Amino acid sequence: YRIKELKHGRLAMMGALGMLTQSLVQVPGMEGVPKSVNAIFVGNGMVGGLAVLAVIGGLEAFVFVQDEQKEPGNFGNPLPWFDDYSDEMRARELNNGRIAMFAAIGQIAAGLYTGKDAIEQLGL
Repeated sequence: YRIKELKHGRLAMMGALGMLTQSLVQVPGMEGVPKSVNAIFVGNGMVGGLAVLAVIGGLEAFVFVQDEQKEPGNFGNPLPWFDDYSDEMRARELNNGRIAMFAAIGQIAAGLYTGKDAIEQLGL
């Protein structure tokens, strides 16, 4: 189950950061799309969401395939200038992923409840 926890933690870290980023930066062509979680339900936001899901599906199926000879979640080093795959760094990644799962679900729930984006939730 560790591989699934790592994968969900990594996705939650990217998702939580992405929800904060979409509050500040908008992709060209998405001007009429809300900056909140509701973006996935509106016009171009739905098209963008489907495109992202297709890319994720392709990466899951063909790129990030677990090698049984390696530790769970070890897909190689994507950043050659940062080479630290120690037990301490793996524990940090796991713990950061766990808190990111709560952060992401909190941002989603608050966004659906209030209709505000992630930055507006902070009162900024």
